[in-house]
Amino acid sequence: MSQLSRRELLSKTIALSAVVHAQPASARAFASPAPPKTSLAYLGASDAAQMIRRKALSSAILLEAGLQKISEHEGRVNALITTLYEQARAEAAACDREAEAGRFRGPLHGVPFLLKDNIDTARVRTTAGSAVFDDRVPEEDAPVAARLRKAGAILLGKTNMHEFAGGSTSASSYFGPTHNPWALDRDAGGSSGGSAAAVSAGFAPFALGTDTGGSIRMPAAYCSVVGLKPSYGLVPIRGIVPLVPSLDHCGPIARTVRDAALILQSIAGYDRNDLTSFDAPLEDYLAALDKPVHNLRVGVAREPFYDHLDDEIAAAMRAAEALVQRMTGSLGDVRLPDTGAFGDLAAAEIGAFHKEYFQQQRADYQLHFRQVLKRNFDRVDETSGRACSDKVIDYVESNWRLQRLRRASEDIFRDCDAIILPTMRKMSGDLAEISQAEDHPRPANPMPRSNCAPFNILGLPAISIPCGFSKKGLPIGLMIVGPMFGEATVLALANAIESETPWHRRHPELA
Repeated sequence: MSQLSRRELLSKTIALSAVVHAQPASARAFASPAPPKTSLAYLGASDAAQMIRRKALSSAILLEAGLQKISEHEGRVNALITTLYEQARAEAAACDREAEAGRFRGPLHGVPFLLKDNIDTARVRTTAGSAVFDDRVPEEDAPVAARLRKAGAILLGKTNMHEFAGGSTSASSYFGPTHNPWALDRDAGGSSGGSAAAVSAGFAPFALGTDTGGSIRMPAAYCSVVGLKPSYGLVPIRGIVPLVPSLDHCGPIARTVRDAALILQSIAGYDRNDLTSFDAPLEDYLAALDKPVHNLRVGVAREPFYDHLDDEIAAAMRAAEALVQRMTGSLGDVRLPDTGAFGDLAAAEIGAFHKEYFQQQRADYQLHFRQVLKRNFDRVDETSGRACSDKVIDYVESNWRLQRLRRASEDIFRDCDAIILPTMRKMSGDLAEISQAEDHPRPANPMPRSNCAPFNILGLPAISIPCGFSKKGLPIGLMIVGPMFGEATVLALANAIESETPWHRRHPELA
């Protein structure tokens, strides 16, 4: 199976058809210029799948629209590590032949997608953004990749990421930093920055990311796309290069809430070979989008999530709160438990995976991740990579505390059905400054820019949706959180908000 370099440009171009979306009247409550007309490259996964099924669009034309965007902008965005252009073209042609004959592989038939490069793909290298894995080629697809293929989606390539998903920026990758399509000198967020930037820039209708402390939702907020972290155990993480398995999640990065629901419908479900997987009942997530929200009890988590909030993010949140109040008639403050830190647990699980690699290939790690191992997880010996045996008790106690917190999270939702809060407290930062900072020691507990990590600890479903833009045109994200396995409620509220706002219809103007 041949693989083209991500640096190769495409010669084939097509004329892009326009898809015009009307702006709802209620969106006028938000100060925003009218969104531009949208090319096929910005068509969402749900709309694309429906058009292909109606034979109103061919998979080949949809694919070429994204490839044209890659040809124009990948050299500056740097969202991709490995590309599969010719394989994708062959698959698109096959999908079109099948569609013409009335045969469809599944709900995502003929829709191109991208995978974060820590998700295993059969006979396609999976690097996790590191020189350590530069030549690693898995034999099997991760279950999430296999499920998307079974649903009919076409793999276009693998996306750039922070090395081993070990950070919250897009700056530290063996393959270079990923740039934010909305402002190329800004951070795209991490660690799934390549996935979010690629979807935002029109490279593919959707991608998968992973999320250990916010790595789906942070880049989604910074790139003005939708990022869903499902409940812990709902989507299998087997076949994904781990960071902290007790906190790792996998989920979609897409253009709309409906897209996210459609993708979740395809990847959720029990995997008996995954020790983190729950055999939980699955809902019809697409049907959940039409669930009425007028009786939902929505809480606002202010402390500490509004502390040191950027003024423009605060203004966007006030507008979002007013909208939710109008839609539901119920909005009150809620207080979340202090989840604390889980350094012992994270150190042990990171150390367990990296032990042998660290022993043999320490020089191949990016400086930032070596510092992460040394500074934040000093229980890992830099020479041997072995976890100190006297910390085993700390690990066990941390694991018990984690399980107690997750069970106690049910109490949060006795008086509310969903929670809203800003995804990020600060705007996307300067990429050059972040890249320089990644190579130097930082305070152990800097003021958090993100509000995401507590919901990895609690294991709760959380989605980030576009919530506006700063005066400089930088995206702002709103996070919605629900009870364990409460994706239906989260998606319903997110879809209701999205339907009343224009933000998801704006796209970056990459010159």
